[in-house]
Amino acid sequence: MYYIVLGLLYLFSFLPLWVIYRLSDGISFILTYVIRYRKGVLMKNLSIAFPEKTRAEKEKIIKKFYRNFTDNFLEAIKLLSMPEKSLRKRVQFDPAIFRELYATGKSCQVMLGHNFNWEWVNVRVTRELLYPFLVVYMPIGNKLVDRLFKHFRERMGSRLLPATRMREAMMPYRNTQYLLALVADQNPGRPEKSYWISFFGKMTPFVSGPEKNARFNNIPVVFARFYKPERGHYIVETKLASLTPRDMKDGELTLQYVRYLEEVIRKQPEVYLWSHNRWKFDYKEEYAKWKVEDGEQQVNGEWAKVNGE
Repeated sequence: MYYIVLGLLYLFSFLPLWVIYRLSDGISFILTYVIRYRKGVLMKNLSIAFPEKTRAEKEKIIKKFYRNFTDNFLEAIKLLSMPEKSLRKRVQFDPAIFRELYATGKSCQVMLGHNFNWEWVNVRVTRELLYPFLVVYMPIGNKLVDRLFKHFRERMGSRLLPATRMREAMMPYRNTQYLLALVADQNPGRPEKSYWISFFGKMTPFVSGPEKNARFNNIPVVFARFYKPERGHYIVETKLASLTPRDMKDGELTLQYVRYLEEVIRKQPEVYLWSHNRWKFDYKEEYAKWKVEDGEQQVNGEWAKVNGE
């Protein structure tokens, strides 16, 4: 079955993009007005993130989200036959920061959010890097779909590490130089062991693993984001967050990431993955020791200034 589906997807990928986008328009129309895919979650999330917006404004974002959502997956299929020249033209990316860090001999960690189209960006970035490109991902429950997405992402050189077996998957790379990509903005499996940070004004749990890994290995951390200036075109931007994260206070790196993520989302909210039920966990007083606030962190029950004062 896997090879039959893969063969059909290969055939689909030879369709010109203008045809693929017409199909995407049709599918997004069905998602918007017929299926209303996760519409309640979308409206709930947008109401938390943008309480100042009217319902009509949020409906407009949702409509654009559905189109970007379907574009994302159909564009991923197009990758199977897309020429490298075309991908370079459609995804702007300057690898200078990663080449400079590679020259230092250190590994690097990049943190980003779920913005469209991460599939195109993954392939475009992989082709420019000197590092082995390790991407942490959450395995999909459907084994056929999971295998297909692994094929899409690994065929150009990136190496997928399942988040469910992160420590084991990292073992072959422990003594090598690598670039580790972490999309760290979704719900943690254990909110009671996560950093709690105000995200769009609501206390929200964020996984602690990315920060702990960066500080333990003391490797440079880069934040990344991408925008969609027009359909079928993306711009990747990077920002050096820290050269020596071990010097940062507990929770400081994650706090900076969250503020960066808010800025990214506000700039172009319709390309963010709003269908994820991000605010399903409520803050409890028992999580107080994991609470991180702007200007200071609570570390093991004691407060410490972010700037080290």
